[in-house]
Amino acid sequence: MLLVASYFFYSCWDWRFLPLILTTTLVNYFIALGIENSEGKGKHKWLIVLSITVSLGMLAFFKYWGFFTESAAEMLTWIGLRADIQMLNIILPVGISFYTFQTMSYTIDVYRGKIKATRSFTDFALYVAYFPQLVAGPIERSSSLMPQITNSRKSRPSGDFSEGLYLVMLGLFLKVVVGDNLGFIADGIFAESSDELTGTEALVGVYCFAFQIYGDFAGYSSIARGVSKWLGIDLMTNFRMPYLARNPSDFWQRWHISLSSWLRDYLYIPLGGNRGNKLGVYRNLMLTMLLGGLWHGAGWTFLIWGGLHGVILCIYRALGDKVKLPALWGRILATVFFFHLVCLTWLFFRAESLTQAWEMLTLIFTQQEMTPLANYGLRMVFFFCTPLMVYEIWLDKARSLRRLEAARWGWRAAVYCYFVFMLIIFPPPVFGQFIYFQF
Repeated sequence: MLLVASYFFYSCWDWRFLPLILTTTLVNYFIALGIENSEGKGKHKWLIVLSITVSLGMLAFFKYWGFFTESAAEMLTWIGLRADIQMLNIILPVGISFYTFQTMSYTIDVYRGKIKATRSFTDFALYVAYFPQLVAGPIERSSSLMPQITNSRKSRPSGDFSEGLYLVMLGLFLKVVVGDNLGFIADGIFAESSDELTGTEALVGVYCFAFQIYGDFAGYSSIARGVSKWLGIDLMTNFRMPYLARNPSDFWQRWHISLSSWLRDYLYIPLGGNRGNKLGVYRNLMLTMLLGGLWHGAGWTFLIWGGLHGVILCIYRALGDKVKLPALWGRILATVFFFHLVCLTWLFFRAESLTQAWEMLTLIFTQQEMTPLANYGLRMVFFFCTPLMVYEIWLDKARSLRRLEAARWGWRAAVYCYFVFMLIIFPPPVFGQFIYFQF
C-alpha cells in the first residue's frame, strides 16, 4: 500500500518520470544482489562502479547537462572559438538528488559489507520511493529505514501520534509562518535591480532568506518526520537548531544532517578525511564542500557557496583553539559572528547570478541607509523569528529536541496554541513552493 501510495504521490508531479525512479531502483536492486551473491573483489568493484556510473550518469544528464554545455559554450566563445553546442531544455525531475544519493548509499553499504542486500524488490522499491521524504529528504540510510519497512509495525508506542502531531504542527509553523512570510520579503528584494536597492535593504533580504530557507526546509523535514510517525516509521532528525552553531563543524552537525553525514561517510572519509598532512585535510574539505555545493544546483553561485563553506571550515580548523573568549559572552559573540558568516554564504546561494551577488555584497559594505522597506523587513524578522529563537535556545540548553514533551501541560498547551494562532492570523501573502523541491 505504501509503495503504491509513493508512486502515486510522485506521479502527481509528472507521471512520465516514474520510469526514471523505477530504473534507478531496478539497477541498484540487482547490482546489490550481484555483489552479495558473487565472489571476487574484482567483480564487486566492477559492479559498484556500474551502480555509481548509472546513478550519477542519470543525475548528471538531468541536472547538469545544461550547466556544463552552457559553460563550455561560454569558454569557447571567450577564447575566440565558435561555440556551436546544442542546448537542450531538460526538465529536472523533482527529488532526483535525494533518491539518487539514497540508492547509492544502499549499494555502497552492501559493497562494504555493512548491510545485507534485501531479497524483496517491493521492500527496496519502498525504501527508494517512500513518499514522506522522497522529494526533499531526509536522505535515509538503509541500515535505519530498511528494517522498519521489512519488520512488522503493528506494535508502536502510544506517544507516536502526539509526537507526530507536534512535528507536523512545528513544521507548518516553520514553513508557513516563518518561511513563507519572510520569503515574500526576500523574493521581493532579490527581484529588484541592484541600482534600486540600498545596502540595508540588501542585508535585510539576506536575513529574510536565511530564515526563509531554514523555515522552509526544516519545516518540510519536520512534517515528513511527523507523517512517518503516524505510519509507524522513524525518520532521522535533519535539523538541530543550526543558527545556534558557533563554528562550521558545529553548523554542519545541525544543518541538513542527512546530507552532511552522507558527504562525510561517502566522500570526505574515502578521500582521506582527517588523515595525512594539513594540506591533504584542507584539500579533502574543499573538495567535499565544492561537490556539496554542486549537489544543490547546477550553477556557479552554488559552487561559490560550497567553496566559501570549504574556506570557512579550513580557516576555523587552522585557528583551532587559538582564539579564546570569555565563557558566556564568548559563546554569544561566536554564535552571532558565525551566523553572519552563514548569511554571507546564503547571499551567493540565493542570488540569480554572480553579478547580482557581488553587487548586493558591495552595497551591504558600502551603502547603509535605513529605508521604509528595510525598517519593515527588520521588524518582520524580529516579530516572526524572536519567539522561534527563544524556543530553540530553551531546547538547546537541555540538548534535547523533545524537551517540550516533558514540560507541564500548561506550557505545552501555550506553545501549541501559539502555533495555531500564528497559522490562522498570519498567513503569508503568497504561499511558496518548498525550496528544496528544485534540488
